[in-house]
Amino acid sequence: MAAMKAQELEAKQGFTYQVEDNVAVLTFDLPGESVNTLSPDVGEAFAALLGRAEKDPAVKAVVFTSGKKDSFVAGAKIDFLQTIKTATDATAASRQGQQGFDRLDAFPKPVVAAIHGACLGGGLEWALACDYRIATDSPKTTLGLPEVQLGLIPGAGGTQRLPALIGVQAALDLILTGKNVKPSKAKKLGLVDEVVPAPILRAVAVRRARELSEGMLKVERPRGQGLKAVAQQGKKGLGGLLAGLANKELWAEVALEDNPVGRKILFDQARKQLRKKTRGKYPAPERALEAIRIGVESGHAAGLEAEARFFGELVVSDVSKRLVEVFFATTALKKENGTSNPDVKPREVKKVGVLGGGLMGGGIAYVSSALQGVPVRVKDKDDAGVGRALKQVQGIYDERVKKRSLTWREAAAKMALVTGGTGYEGFKNADVVIEAVFEDLALKHRIIGEVEAVTHADCIFASNTSSIPITELAKGSRRPAQVIGMHYFSPVNKMPLLEIITHKGTADWVTATCVEVGKKQGKTVIVVNDGPGFYTSRILAPYMNEAAHLLADGADIAALDKALVEFGFPVGPITLLDEVGIDVAQKVGPIMEAAFGKRMAAPKALEKVVAEGRLGRKNKKGFYTYDGKKKKEVDVSVYELLPHGKNRKQLDSREIAERCALQMVNEAVRCLGEGILRSARDGDVGAIFGLGFPPFLGGPFRYADSLGPAELLRRLEHYQDKYGERFTPAPYLVDMVKAGKTFYPR
Repeated sequence: MAAMKAQELEAKQGFTYQVEDNVAVLTFDLPGESVNTLSPDVGEAFAALLGRAEKDPAVKAVVFTSGKKDSFVAGAKIDFLQTIKTATDATAASRQGQQGFDRLDAFPKPVVAAIHGACLGGGLEWALACDYRIATDSPKTTLGLPEVQLGLIPGAGGTQRLPALIGVQAALDLILTGKNVKPSKAKKLGLVDEVVPAPILRAVAVRRARELSEGMLKVERPRGQGLKAVAQQGKKGLGGLLAGLANKELWAEVALEDNPVGRKILFDQARKQLRKKTRGKYPAPERALEAIRIGVESGHAAGLEAEARFFGELVVSDVSKRLVEVFFATTALKKENGTSNPDVKPREVKKVGVLGGGLMGGGIAYVSSALQGVPVRVKDKDDAGVGRALKQVQGIYDERVKKRSLTWREAAAKMALVTGGTGYEGFKNADVVIEAVFEDLALKHRIIGEVEAVTHADCIFASNTSSIPITELAKGSRRPAQVIGMHYFSPVNKMPLLEIITHKGTADWVTATCVEVGKKQGKTVIVVNDGPGFYTSRILAPYMNEAAHLLADGADIAALDKALVEFGFPVGPITLLDEVGIDVAQKVGPIMEAAFGKRMAAPKALEKVVAEGRLGRKNKKGFYTYDGKKKKEVDVSVYELLPHGKNRKQLDSREIAERCALQMVNEAVRCLGEGILRSARDGDVGAIFGLGFPPFLGGPFRYADSLGPAELLRRLEHYQDKYGERFTPAPYLVDMVKAGKTFYPR
């Protein structure tokens, strides 16, 4: 009866058991899911299979692999973690996972993990408990412990097994950043023992399992063992000893990891760097660091206990809840086509045209060729502009080759997809043309006409404008249903958001096609309705305006930026102004004021700054110095161009941050109330991925709910009384408070 129950559980969780050449091959293929994930039921089923393999005298070794096409195990089932209500329960779940992998670690027969596809989080912890790891050389195969990105730490032994395997420094780099590594890097680190082509993965895994069981294969892992590693090299003779002594990486381990003083330096420096980066807003990396330290200094059992305790605390923390909510929001967006009709299908895009060879145009050409994988034709007004665009794309590919994320052959093949010219040659077969030219309506109307004259009838015209309404652009088109906004963020190859803007006449198939293009370009895509500034530019404007008002009030530039960085933004508003271009911000101001009136009027504080020709980083003349020194400092001469001159005031940092942040939040609420946004979820994703709104706060709407809409209203009214109509609360917020509602269901 018990055996039957176990087999039912195994089948329900998608496990199969086959014996091949005295090796039990356990294949995990979770039914109804695109990826394998971990849960208590999965663990129970796997344990039952291991028990079966242990009792079977014909089985000498085990291979664990996945039945999914491009996924090994993608980590723990996040839905399960959300059902946990207390830190005690979360700690217990962590201990259960640890115990399961401890049993696998101590299993009396060799176990080989055969990895193809994503091996992340709990999936990697699973593999770490095996005796031998083989990964495929496929670009689909990635390995990592990304838990910190969800405000968590590895909770099933990862903080202990990874440092023991690859060394503390290398483990810290992976665990504290949550970054993934490709198979070649994993092999170099010692994370996997072998990398093979995908078609022979199973055969090689079975052979290695048998060789391990017969004693024919002895695993030697020099990384992560300090002095023992040098000694191990010495066993190979004089040549091996000299190689060990010459290995700088091994000696770095000896110096920092194999003695108490070195370990203290290592952990102190890591903690110092962490605090500088997280500013205490993200507790997970610090907890992970402490769990690793305890394990290194006090042993495996103490490290596991610390890991379980910290994991329990973090699962129920507000920071983790917000980050998990962001994860679910982006996951949901990946499944949507951007329209109200889920049955609308995108059309195939075989070629992309790009108008404008500046930073944006070059970046769009890169993501279209590198990630979307289609031919791209770039047009600029002269050869120099085309050359700059091609040079920019080539530079990004060169950087990827340098970092070994692409081979030079792969980069050359991708670069060959990008061509350019000063005319419309090559645009005839373009399915989507994206313009990234100067923000001038007349110019854009002229370009629309030129494009429509040379492209086929179903070609989509997409504008990268950040402020001009798409409705106005469509008025210059003979095919207005095929005009849409595709607002990218700079630098395009790094910024994750794509804001797609539809006007009332945009065809659903056009929206769905552009959403699909964005996804293939690796973007998180939100779709918003048309209006001046759309969503992201519109909520950024009052935020930046308030920073300018603070300068007019006599705020210190460095203190102003620091206050917003302490709040959680990646950079302060004045640094951002220098990066975007002071002149660009100045041009957007009148557009926003014309649309929204006095409350969106930019203060006069920056007029003299612009008049003196200070554009920011692009001409190395702005609010900060750009003299090549590593540390950027305020250019104190700029104060003479501001209302208070050199007489700066000491303003309260909390009020500085709140004045700017609440302007952004209030405008986001206006966008939701006016129908620019389709949901609070899209507003949160857009603000986080496009503007750097602090992820640990969950976005403007999650932040509003955490304050409470009534409290948000009270604070806005306070600033309205103090500073005037620019802080007038959004009508939608007032209505919500009257109705006792929140932006997300309670």
